[in-house]
Amino acid sequence: MKRHGTWQTVAKLVGSVVAVTLVSGSAVAAYAAFDLAATAKPTVTLGNEDVLEGVPDVGAMEGGVNVLVVGSDSREGQGDGFGDPDEETAVLNDVTMLLHISEDHSNASVVSFPRDMLVDVPACTDPADPTGEPLWELYDVKINSVLSHGGLPCVVKTVEQELGVTIPFAGVVQFLGVAGLSEAVGGVEVCVAEPIEDEHTDLYLPAGMHELKGLPALQFLRTRHGVGDGSDLARISNQQVFLSSLVRTIQSNGTLADPVKLYSIAKVALQNMQLSESLMDPMRMISIAKALKDTDLSKIAFIQYPTGYVDGGAVAPTESSDYVRTALQNDLPVTFDPAAQEASFASAADPNAAPPAEVPAEEVPAEEVPAEETPTETAAPEPTAEALPSDVTGQTAADVRCSAGRTLDDQ
Repeated sequence: MKRHGTWQTVAKLVGSVVAVTLVSGSAVAAYAAFDLAATAKPTVTLGNEDVLEGVPDVGAMEGGVNVLVVGSDSREGQGDGFGDPDEETAVLNDVTMLLHISEDHSNASVVSFPRDMLVDVPACTDPADPTGEPLWELYDVKINSVLSHGGLPCVVKTVEQELGVTIPFAGVVQFLGVAGLSEAVGGVEVCVAEPIEDEHTDLYLPAGMHELKGLPALQFLRTRHGVGDGSDLARISNQQVFLSSLVRTIQSNGTLADPVKLYSIAKVALQNMQLSESLMDPMRMISIAKALKDTDLSKIAFIQYPTGYVDGGAVAPTESSDYVRTALQNDLPVTFDPAAQEASFASAADPNAAPPAEVPAEEVPAEEVPAEETPTETAAPEPTAEALPSDVTGQTAADVRCSAGRTLDDQ
């Protein structure tokens, strides 16, 4: 039986927190609130919404904004195109992504967690019996099993425990939501360096530039066998190619100033996602969008949470994950080691992209060089960025990269 795999919520990432929340403009927000109230999916209570009490907007929130985006591989309600819902449906969070926006909105990070990453799960409320005994803690289980264990709130608690941050916003999206969101933004152009051939997702793309939306975009985000080394880690890298292009598209095509596009995105997202109660307020969506509106592309980083293989084919966080946690907890932008870019599983720099301009070092005239003085002890300056080790892969939204395809002969 073919596994239709984890579609990976890359489009959703921008859908829920950039796209969905891109409902800028009070008229659009108000219309969306009334028009979509009857069709929006039931909300989820995360249990930590008290951190939002008294907060007038996102910018005033201590520690910035954290939104968890979960992609469920459930086929329920998705039609016949994604397999038999009775035979293939599972309730697995095969996509788990965190969007973090710094408190001053100067930088943002999108952290992708491998589906086979081992985590410890805290005690969680039982979705089947919310007022009863909580579910027991779990140890060393794959993160993609947490959604079926304790629902979206349990996934949130697990990621909070792993990262040491509070996550007051979250949402779950399925296949049709991803396809619809990519349509709503008008498509995304991606570069393919080598042909992608994947019979598992029916995706066949020759080398070159492709504008993807709807089903082809979904196939691109789901493909694993057709990129890099065929692993889930390669798929995350491939999704970052799409996501960075999506962010560039939204910033360059006037989406933020187009009420029609914004409403279309909001409508698709609200109808296809199960959101936390904290995300159902249109004004809060607007405030999150405002937080990202002026963030420089070079300060929006897509990070693959650093892991290493352990017994049984699973992966576990490495010591380098401390650097990622430090950046998130302290609102620091990150910089990638060039070696990490070269080692990317499924992407490569676009050879046709213009190289970044070199910034010459500032020279101090000889006569202005101060005379040597007796050194005095001073406090070390606060870090302005977190330099990630070479085993932490990813890219920024300013990096133009291509998907490294894989043909059937290589599989």
